[in-house]
Formats: sequence, C-alpha cells, structure tokens
Amino acid sequence: MSKGLAQLRTWTVAAAFLLVGLPASADEWRTTSSLMGASKYGENFQHYDYVNPDAPKGGTLNSTAVGTFDSFNPYIVQGTPAAGFAGFGGGLLYDTLMEDATDEPSVSHPLIAEAFKYPDDYSSATYRLNPRAKWHDGQPITADDVVWSFNVLKANSPQYNRYYANVKEAVAISDREVEFRFDQKGNRELPKIMGQLAVLPKHWWEGTDANGKKRDLTRPTLEPPLGSGAYKVKSFKPGSEIVWERVPDYWAAKLPVKIGRENFDTRRYVYFQDDNAAWQAFTKGGYEDIHEEYTSRRWATYYNFPAVTAGDVVKKQFDSQLFARFQGYVMNMRRPQFQDRRVREALTLAFDFETLNRTAFFNSYERTNSYFIGGELASSGLPQGKELEILDKYKDQLPPELFTQEFKLPVYDTPQAQRTHLQQAVKLFAEAGWKISNGRMVNAKGDQFTVEILGNDPRDEIVALPYINTLKKLGINASLRIVDTGQYVNRVNNFDFDMVGTVLAQSESPGNEQRDFWSSKAADAPGSRNLAGIRNPVVDALVDRVIFATDREDLVAATHALDRVLLWNYYVVPQYYRAVRWVAYWNKFGMPEKQPSYLGADTDSWWIDQAKEAALQAKYKGVN
Repeated sequence: MSKGLAQLRTWTVAAAFLLVGLPASADEWRTTSSLMGASKYGENFQHYDYVNPDAPKGGTLNSTAVGTFDSFNPYIVQGTPAAGFAGFGGGLLYDTLMEDATDEPSVSHPLIAEAFKYPDDYSSATYRLNPRAKWHDGQPITADDVVWSFNVLKANSPQYNRYYANVKEAVAISDREVEFRFDQKGNRELPKIMGQLAVLPKHWWEGTDANGKKRDLTRPTLEPPLGSGAYKVKSFKPGSEIVWERVPDYWAAKLPVKIGRENFDTRRYVYFQDDNAAWQAFTKGGYEDIHEEYTSRRWATYYNFPAVTAGDVVKKQFDSQLFARFQGYVMNMRRPQFQDRRVREALTLAFDFETLNRTAFFNSYERTNSYFIGGELASSGLPQGKELEILDKYKDQLPPELFTQEFKLPVYDTPQAQRTHLQQAVKLFAEAGWKISNGRMVNAKGDQFTVEILGNDPRDEIVALPYINTLKKLGINASLRIVDTGQYVNRVNNFDFDMVGTVLAQSESPGNEQRDFWSSKAADAPGSRNLAGIRNPVVDALVDRVIFATDREDLVAATHALDRVLLWNYYVVPQYYRAVRWVAYWNKFGMPEKQPSYLGADTDSWWIDQAKEAALQAKYKGVN
C-alpha cells in the first residue's frame, strides 16, 4: 500500500468515528478537530485551498472604529477594549490552542497546540503544544502558561467562565502537555472547544511594568501587553487611534492556517464619534480601506460617490453561511412589565417587518423565524420524532400551542393586517391585566406600560421609530434613548435597559455557549449574553440536552426543541437577517479569486497591490 493510500485509509477510519459520534482510540493524537465529520483537508493539511500561498507581505490596512477605548485588557467587564483585542479568543495579539477554520463550520486546525486527544467518554482532553510556539520576547509558550491562562480567564471573564463551566481543572502533564479534566462525561463539544482557549503569558502578567508596579489582569490597562500572535501594538493615542505591526519573526507564520494570510505589515484603527462620521471618512479615502456595510439604505443608494463611479472603490456582495444571524429586540425580564409571556407576545405582534423591509430596507432582508437560522438546526412545523420525545417530558411546563400550532410571526401584508394584529395584542394585554384607558395602556394601579429602547447609533432610529409609533397606538409610552458607546456597553453589561437590540451568531454545532445565552445561572452575571434574564428550568434542561447530545441526530433534535421553546416564550422580538456580506473596498488589494463560502470573505487573505496603491495615492490625496 502506498504512503498516500495509507494516510487516506487512516483518515477515513478516524472520520467515520467522528461522523457517527464514536471517538477513535483515546491514545490517538488528532491534528484536526471537527464536530460535523471529516475536514475536507484530511490529515495532510498544507494551507487553505483558496489562499495565495505566495501572497506578498507589506503595506498598511486602514480601518475605522466607532466610539473610544480605554483598555488593552478585553477579558474583564471593566473598560472598553481597543480595536484588535477580542473579549473571547485571542484577537490580533494572542494565539489560541487551535484556530477555527475559515471555510468549514465546526472545524479547527493546530496553532499553539500541534495535536490533541480525548478518551471515549469525553471526560477530559489533552493538548500537546508545538515546541516552536513562543512569545514575542522569545520565551517558549509552556503548559504552565496554558494552565495559568485557563484559571485566570475562567475566574475573571464571564464568557470563559460559562463557556468552560464543566471544566473543573487544567493540569500540566509536562512542559508541552496539558490535560483539561471535566466534571461530567459525554460533553462531545468540550474536547474541541478547549482549543479556543486564548493563551496569555504568565511571566509577563505576573511581572511589573516600567514603573515597577505589579501588573493586574483584573484591571483595565493601557500598557501594551506581551503577546504571541501575528501582530503587536506599535503605537496608540488613548481613545482615538491604535496601530498594530506585524511581527517579522512570528513563530506560526508557516503553519497551514497562516500561510497566505495576515499579509499587512501595519493595521491602523482610527476612532470616530459615530458610524456616519466613519462612513464619510471611508468615502474620502485614507482612513478605511475595507468597509463592511450593515445598512441596506446606504448599500442601495449611497454608493454613488466619485470614487465608486471611477472604479476606485469596489462594491461586492459575498455569500456567507456564517452571516445568517439571529437579530431582534430583547425584552429585559428583570423589569416587571416584561415578565408575563402574553405581554411579550403582544409586543412581538406589534413589529411590522414587511413595511419596514419595503420602505427602509429595499426588500434586502428575510424575516427571522428561528434562533438557528439557515440550516438543519432551525425548528419548523410541529415537533415530531425525537424532538417530540424530548419536549413531552416538559409538556406541563410549556405553552400548549407549542405542540399543536406551527410557530408563525405576524405578517403585515395587507392594510387590514395591522388592525388584526393590534387587536390581538390588546386582547393579550387585557389577559395579562392591562387595559387602554384614555389612550394609555395601564395596569390596575393606573401605571402606564413603558418601554425604552436603548441604542448607541443614530441609525437605530430606522428600526426603532416605526416600532415605537405602532406601540404608541396601543397606548404604550415607548421611546428610544441613544447613548455613547461606553455608556451603552456599561448599561448592557449590567442589564440596565428595558429593550435592546441583539445579534447572535450561532454555530452549526451549538453547545456550551448556549449557557451564556439562556441559562438561569447567566441571568444575573454581569457581561453575560443572557440579556433577557431568562430563568426557565426547561430552557436550562434543554441547554444541557444540547451540550450533552450523543450524536449529530440527537444534537439536531435537542436544538430544535430549544429553539421552539425560546420562540414560544417570546423572549425576543425577532427582526430580520441576510445570508450575505456587503463589502466595499478601495481598489488597492490583490486577493484570491475564490473566497471561503462559510466566512464569505477572508480579508486576512488579501494583500496590498503596490501598483494599485500607488495609482490611488497619485489620484486621491491622503489615500495610503
């Protein structure tokens, strides 16, 4: 048998185990992690098939950011991290044990860790570090760094704490091996998602700064931290600009996940007070080279400025599996007016998507009808099969309609539709103890129903004001409050709002992150993503059912059940989504002809075309 055939056979056997949910031997080191079957690259992964492995390095990528920043520590609730720092994952500065694939869902490839393994019962996972992995100061990344990072992140980061709730300890087996031990068996996702752990330099964080003061990971800081990633902080102006530079001797530059990527020598972020100012800066050139557009009106009507007409700014749409995200207005059940399910349903009935899509969004969007949009994980029809078996256990704790009616959102497709839906909303309010008196929706005490929508962008008016006008027809005292980014982040982190917009990017293999979204434990944890304040024992049980699913079929059924229960409890007013990315860019780049369909566009695989850039610089003063 040839070497190539032998490798293929080995991978096929391992892939078969992954597909049916039965792990290979506990002693088998794996170099690719997947929750949805074999990676298309197999074990002989050289580089992503869409990249240019010989892409030139150099030049500057200019970007904008909105608001301000006051910290280089993204792993605590305090402070607003600067652009390039990520609250979960490593951002530009820190590498993770493994790196999530750009072109396949639920797949990751080696980064700091060169391989991992786990036993048949999923009771632990062991990661073996790459001996070449090092910090920017040249010191090696060790198992001790990994253990320390796990401990401090779980202790100080709300997201890491809930994501790794079932990881009881991390133990250094040797300088290069770390074993993560779990407090429950059967959590199929845990061995994989341990690879998403950001690894921080213990020796740096436990050291002292230039003034001899001991560093403190629990506090914000503007001292540029030591890292291990492809970039490090070059310079910054507090609150207004941060510049990153590519590390010339980056240890992982020749790993498969990095070849042909991270090609810019410099990444510069300039801050603007609001999104409109940032947009104006993009149109002039020099401040933002790649603009990701989120506003349909702007995408449809604003891209007619001279640089677009001349072909110097390119407008392009990329299909993206990842971009189909749940979006809606979260109702904060920590506030008494939202605690009755009938009230939440009434508020959902008042959202007119069809008119908004036609008049404001140029029919660019589709209606959000699931928390797991766009694939096999979205519930539909009536529960049946294994999903019904799961839900039957909680039948007396669930809305009876869940078992007899297909979940449907209101459709405003005729002039009569608004009257019909608002009449039903009034009826639901009445059942919950509210009535319209003298044009005001009041309770038995005479208190008017009040809703304040919290926002941080003037564009929030586009969606909020039509909804507010409809709510006022119901006698509700509805309003929109726009605050600056810092105040917005603080208020959201501390659940200080009535209603706020949210966007959730779900994976094709949901798991431990669902605790942070929906669990009772997360409801009162500052910084959690359980913005609605859900404390529902059925939801808690279904989240665990998803996490401990035995195989793909079981996971799909459990996710359908969770989706359906969330929908029928009306925790969020669902809005809209699109499964494409809108990107405009100054024509200074070279890029692979093919882009990954999962991510849509991998701008890290682009590079500066010096001839194009020189032509722009000659034509537009200030463009660089």
